[in-house]
Amino acid sequence: MLDKCVRDQWSIDDLDWSIPPPTLPRDKEEAVVQAFIDMTGIEQLAGALFEVQREKTTDPTLRKIFSTFVADEKRHSATAARLAKHYDVHHYRDYKESEALTVFRPHFLRLVQNTSPEIANAYITSGELILDVALLRSLDDYVADDMSHRAMHLINRDESRHIAIDFHMTELYCSDEYLAEIRRRPRPSLREIARLTRNVATMMFYVRPFLQQVFLTPMDRTDPSGRRIQEAFKRIQLVLRKPTVARSPFSKMMLGLQDLYNRPVIGKLFGGILLRALGAEDRAARILFTPAELARTQQMSFEELAEEAVAFKYVAES
Repeated sequence: MLDKCVRDQWSIDDLDWSIPPPTLPRDKEEAVVQAFIDMTGIEQLAGALFEVQREKTTDPTLRKIFSTFVADEKRHSATAARLAKHYDVHHYRDYKESEALTVFRPHFLRLVQNTSPEIANAYITSGELILDVALLRSLDDYVADDMSHRAMHLINRDESRHIAIDFHMTELYCSDEYLAEIRRRPRPSLREIARLTRNVATMMFYVRPFLQQVFLTPMDRTDPSGRRIQEAFKRIQLVLRKPTVARSPFSKMMLGLQDLYNRPVIGKLFGGILLRALGAEDRAARILFTPAELARTQQMSFEELAEEAVAFKYVAES
């Protein structure tokens, strides 16, 4: 993987920016430019998260891999900014990053910096699945232009490596060896538990508007079928239910909240509270997989799950 990370580096100047932009209706041009503006910020956030993972790992090879991921995300952010400028043909308005993303960023970074690596990785993996399986591909299909296709092809190649390592880290953090290491650690103090609880609660308060404004509302436009975002949410749910993953305290909490939400009476009475605790909305909290899909993925390796997630993003809309 490290060899592939080094070999597949590319430069923003490798793209031919002389390709003329298409003529788009005003509402579509504004939507496309805003989406790429927000993508700029999302990729910057992803780079910061990989930097946290680089700092947390003690494995020298993983440290080098995460360093290449940080470089990838900086390049993706610069490419998204260039794409926003490329499609801003008529300068209909001044564009800025969505407020929900700006507000969410420091709370999310504070959480992943100060929480355990396995919890940080769970959020990073979920975000990468939503970004890679759903948002980027749907945005590219919506733009339907050669400049976007060429840039997204290179970005998607990088993101496939990221997902592979996300799943590898998920497997690592739920292994018997890692759990034994956790048990040997000193118990956190009440003050440390209180601080973590406060950080999680604060992040959960801001994550729903962030997901709605930056991911879900744009995808309602770029992928009206909802197929891709549902697939991303389903894969997150299935990974959480892998037996080794499901036994971790964090997974138990998230699965317990989701199970309560999907109970008819409890879900109806306390749905809003449960969604806030999950940091989700109804589309993400509903059970999206069939018993057959759960049984099949329970037998799959983490590498196979990663490969299947990557493969889905290249499936054409039916």
